[in-house]
Amino acid sequence: MTKLSIEPVTRVEGHGKVTLSFDDSGKLDKVNFHVVEVRGFEKFLEGRYIEDAPVFTPRICGICQVSHNLASARAVDNVFGVKIPKTADMLRNLMQQASNVHSHALHFGMLASPDLMFPMTDDALKRNVLGVAAENMDVVKDAISMRKIGQTIIQKVGGRAIHPVTAVVGGQSKPLTEEERDELLKMSENLVDTAERTLVVGKQLLDGLKEQNLLDLGYFESYHMGMVNNGAQDIYEGKIRVVNPEGKIEYEYEPSEYLNYMSEGVRPYSYLKFPYLTEKGPVDGVYRVNTLSRLNVCDKMPTPIAQKYYEEFVKTFGKPAHHPMLFHYARLIELISSAELIRKFLEDDAIVGTDIRVEPTDLVGEGVGCLEAPRGTLVHHFKTDDKGIITDANLVVATVQNNPAMDIGVQKVAEKYIKTPEDAKPHVLNHMEMVIRAYDPCLSCATHTIDGKERMLSMDVYKGGKLIKRL
Repeated sequence: MTKLSIEPVTRVEGHGKVTLSFDDSGKLDKVNFHVVEVRGFEKFLEGRYIEDAPVFTPRICGICQVSHNLASARAVDNVFGVKIPKTADMLRNLMQQASNVHSHALHFGMLASPDLMFPMTDDALKRNVLGVAAENMDVVKDAISMRKIGQTIIQKVGGRAIHPVTAVVGGQSKPLTEEERDELLKMSENLVDTAERTLVVGKQLLDGLKEQNLLDLGYFESYHMGMVNNGAQDIYEGKIRVVNPEGKIEYEYEPSEYLNYMSEGVRPYSYLKFPYLTEKGPVDGVYRVNTLSRLNVCDKMPTPIAQKYYEEFVKTFGKPAHHPMLFHYARLIELISSAELIRKFLEDDAIVGTDIRVEPTDLVGEGVGCLEAPRGTLVHHFKTDDKGIITDANLVVATVQNNPAMDIGVQKVAEKYIKTPEDAKPHVLNHMEMVIRAYDPCLSCATHTIDGKERMLSMDVYKGGKLIKRL
């Protein structure tokens, strides 16, 4: 038996690989996507005060850290049974939209555009941000510009650009000042235009993929999941909606009911779990999350310019659209939507209000927080004892939910292009990576858990320079 591997899969967050196995006659036997890192945040959280969760969970990832922070904060609010004030809610939503801008701009400009510009080249030295800059410097400049705006908003609202700290039980610990609001308004005045310009470039590159018969890389049909708020796409709050492969609504439920609909399986070749819709089973119940799925489940976009592009997208590709390469297109529509919402929030005088926190008075003992991270539906679920100590933590992370889709996607590419080891040319192997990168996986997020049977890593807690606890 012959084995080939792509290790590591590049231009993704975290560590993964793809293996291709050929039988003794030289024919392709099987293909798998492996995630080869292990972490343990659910175990870290057990025994900690529930108020600590929004501080701990952003450390899962440095890219989607805001989403982890806010999902935990919402879960903690529910543990205490509090409803946060309007201004606090606006500040959190503003930070969520800024995180979406930073992440989507980073992905398109640095990680995805090399695939879209150079899909057929065997020269790996060209398929990177330097190659993109040589081809179209504006793509890189615009990505950096938008990311800077997103990160600056997070810093002003969250206290820090990485791992924000202001989302606390009952609301926010810090208001946004008039001076900060004015600075952000000035900085973001061209943000929507820049996002639109980026979408135009993305559409042109995807047209090029179609001309090269590469738009269907990794194509398969599945269920799709995402949050909606009165039918509109919403990455901050709402109900979870699932549509079937034909686009019919299969389920729509409150985030607190997620355990009634989702299950997880394991496979020996990956540390990532393989989620599925419980009622449909592990084979037929494969579903996808992330930008394309959010467009597939919603009835409309929440902002006018994004709505225009959404309608054009549906007219061109139908609904639901199943092509993994269209996650890029959907990502750029969302980039515009988040840019529009940032302007809307900053132009609202309520954003600089000072009523930003209510003190908790009760302890319910269990809470779920859910929102749409840049990479898909994210659920944080905590249980506590009567002292507010976490006894159980369950984190359902976006990339984990797309793990079956990425596994299927690389198999589809291999089945189409690779019959024998000689067919595995560099650009063909890159086509498998292109499918993975279309989902923009965050493998650090996805490997947030261990089963507790084996101590694979530890975390030391110090106070005053002294070790007080080892987790």
